[in-house]
Amino acid sequence: MPSSVQDTQPDAIPFRSMALFLFLTFGIAWGVLAAFIFFPETMVGLFGEITGEHPLFYLAVWAPAISAFVVILRWSGLEGLRRHLGRALLWRCAWPWYAFLLLGVPLVFFAGSFVKGNLSEATFPFTSASSFLVALALIAIKGPIEEFGWRGLALPLLQRKMAPVWAALLIGVIWGLWHTPAFLLSGTEQSAWSFLPFFTGTIALSVIITPLFNASRGSIFLPALFHFMLINPVWPDAQPYDTYIFALIAVVIVWLHRKSMFSGIDSVTEVVPDKQ
Repeated sequence: MPSSVQDTQPDAIPFRSMALFLFLTFGIAWGVLAAFIFFPETMVGLFGEITGEHPLFYLAVWAPAISAFVVILRWSGLEGLRRHLGRALLWRCAWPWYAFLLLGVPLVFFAGSFVKGNLSEATFPFTSASSFLVALALIAIKGPIEEFGWRGLALPLLQRKMAPVWAALLIGVIWGLWHTPAFLLSGTEQSAWSFLPFFTGTIALSVIITPLFNASRGSIFLPALFHFMLINPVWPDAQPYDTYIFALIAVVIVWLHRKSMFSGIDSVTEVVPDKQ
């Protein structure tokens, strides 16, 4: 371990809690989806067909956040959880990051669609403004909630033991593998996707989010905003070219932030912030 990487324990959440976090995160999500895979008739009879909007699918998606909250309550109590949730209100960051989130991310999808050759076929997928707003609201409370776990807990813990670039790569691998059951279950969005481009993409996205998280001093709002922008249904279908572009962006970001990414300087390592 590089001596420059912070190895202090700035709050009550110990590094060993990572094991409980992963156990719960995989146990909840894989347990729900595996039940539909191995016992389809029983599960459909009890709960109905699984879709991306099914309550149990939301439960599986929220597994990283639920697991993080359990870990924090176990070691820091309600006060610790309150301070952790307060990270969702942190929004200050350098303007280039906002430019990337609000302009760069959509540009990636439109550029990828252009390369794919289907940009001219792109249409607005909603029949009314109200249906569009409802879809955005459902998306906002779906995937972005994961960030309370992946970036809110896992990343700070790993950055206590390794440089951010390695923590980002490790979380990217775990993040990608965690999605595996969704690719095996018909009715989910992932069932129509190719796993390898998606897996590569999760690693690239994890690398991109890491310096953003550290630069914002541990904001959960900004990684959640990034997650939200990635799954916005308005963007055209750009697979797999969007993945290739994000992988290139990840390489560029590592180069631009190479000092902090490889040394651990300015890494956020606390799960529960100090009292303000």
